[in-house]
Amino acid sequence: MSEPLLQMTGVRREYHAGTSVIAVLKDVDLEICQGEFVAIMGASGSGKSTLMNILGCLDRPTAGTYRVGGRLTEELEPDELAALRREYFGFIFQRYHLLSDLSATGNVEVPAIYAGRDPATRHQRAEALLARLGLGDRSHHRPGELSGGQQQRVSIARALMNGGAVILADEPTGALDKASGEEVMRILEQLNADGHAVILVTHDAAVAAHAHRIIEISDGVIVSDRRVPGKSAAVARSAPPAASEASTWRALTDRFSEALRMALIAMNAHRTRTFLTMLGIIIGIASVVSVVGLGKGAQEKVMSQISDLGTNTIDIFPGKDFGDPRAGAIQTLTVADANALARQPYVDSVTPNISASVSARVRNIAASTQVNGVGADYFRVRGLHTASGRLFDQAAVDAIMQVAVLDSKARTALFPQGQSPLGAVILLGTMPARVIGVLKPSQGGFGSSSPTVYVPYTAAAARLVGNSRLESITVRVADRVTSEIAQGAVTHLLTTRHRSQDFFIFNSDQIRRAVTGASKTLTLLISSIAVIALLVGGIGVMNIMLVSVTERTKEIGVRIAVGARQSDILHQFLIEAVLVCLIGGVIGVLLALLVGFAINLSGSGFHVVFSLAPILFAFLCSTAIGVLFGFLPARNAARLDPVEALARD
Repeated sequence: MSEPLLQMTGVRREYHAGTSVIAVLKDVDLEICQGEFVAIMGASGSGKSTLMNILGCLDRPTAGTYRVGGRLTEELEPDELAALRREYFGFIFQRYHLLSDLSATGNVEVPAIYAGRDPATRHQRAEALLARLGLGDRSHHRPGELSGGQQQRVSIARALMNGGAVILADEPTGALDKASGEEVMRILEQLNADGHAVILVTHDAAVAAHAHRIIEISDGVIVSDRRVPGKSAAVARSAPPAASEASTWRALTDRFSEALRMALIAMNAHRTRTFLTMLGIIIGIASVVSVVGLGKGAQEKVMSQISDLGTNTIDIFPGKDFGDPRAGAIQTLTVADANALARQPYVDSVTPNISASVSARVRNIAASTQVNGVGADYFRVRGLHTASGRLFDQAAVDAIMQVAVLDSKARTALFPQGQSPLGAVILLGTMPARVIGVLKPSQGGFGSSSPTVYVPYTAAAARLVGNSRLESITVRVADRVTSEIAQGAVTHLLTTRHRSQDFFIFNSDQIRRAVTGASKTLTLLISSIAVIALLVGGIGVMNIMLVSVTERTKEIGVRIAVGARQSDILHQFLIEAVLVCLIGGVIGVLLALLVGFAINLSGSGFHVVFSLAPILFAFLCSTAIGVLFGFLPARNAARLDPVEALARD
């Protein structure tokens, strides 16, 4: 007799039941050599299945030692035990334990996938094994389309896929009719004749009679170990005829592909549940992207409105602040100050400002208007453009010409019939002026609510207010200069000229910063709510994945039994969680884009502005949620005890 292939010494297996301990195996000593056909008999509860599980490295002894090919199993890591199950053993179960979503060929290939075999070769071998067992024409059928005997033959082919030096058959005929059972036993005898060691667990003496050695166990103790006269062990096989192993890269790719494929199959099998799981992610991602797009659109709209006041402008007023009662007595803000500012490198353009409220009249039509006396650069400073006609220039200012430019309100008030005002003479108080232009309506909504007429400030000073004192000076800051630097420079220049700071400055950028800050705060607040929705969706993913692990416990047990590593199981369920979140993220982004597109086409004047950053953030969130909330269920699946998993209904 050759050296023992499997060797148990003093093996005990105990289970805790409340406060008591139940010993299922009691100091078992057993040796099984290569090429033997061994039947383990016993009544239900005798410990024969526990003995089988320890022999197949599905379970570990509580005490004692167990060696496989001389290797002490208690010193092996989980992945090393998985390698033994994958390369050394082949399992045949009473209930077949086939994966219902795979074809017969797919089921047979599973152990080879975890072993890293070449795809083409493993497929060819699986087809050959099925043909050898009489299932060549049924290889593409799923388990539900096969009879019990056919399913058991698929299970046998799976056990042989990686060689199966040791075939472990647990009640292989228990769920079969007499004819199918006899066919399975003939196959096992043939496998033993081919050199496989066969270990058969049964309670049926007629089935055990096919073996060369019969071991009887009762209450966890081997009570009989006898050899059948006239039968001897088959010639041991030198090596399992497994296909050549693929490269490490190929093995990793195949294992990932298998995990991805099974995740997609599981998601497709439970489409409604998968969609409901995605729903929280879809809502959260769509909310984040939409809120950021709405916030950016709102900011751009407000910035556009502020720009209608003048892009990056500084207004200089006499006095200490708005409402200063002494401001009217201050005479130091002059046209010379405006000219001095116009020469500074940080200034784009400057306009002096004088205003008066007068009654404007055209023939028999009168309206209360605001007359603004401004410089030629006023319209550039404020970003105003003509709808018709032209603007007055510096020559008109220097010549004190009595010309006027109307805003849209003044045109409507003074020319209600829609006639062209160009060339018409209007009376502004006591000053006649010829209309040379009409401005486009201001989109910002920040202008005067009264009809406004613009005239050269020289004409307003001479003909309307009777003095040259300026009410304010408006400076448009050069684009390359920040408003803070320009404000400091203006303050220094005018303080030097006036020998005191008898003026105050209003910087339009203060509005810009305030509105932008408020908009960002509001966007952040709503985004935080959307992120909470994402977290709730993530918790939903975790709950559903935990349910999925529970529902698929037996599948996990089968995969572990045929050699799946803990990392293989972890990856399969983690990929499923990430896929749920990523697909939900894609749908959420598309939903947000659709909503934004609808708003932009609605004609409301408000635009949702999307950018790449929030969309990338959405996908990052989807991936992170899948990893974070999918890890716990995936880890639980990977750590399942294979014996308990296989026993789960």
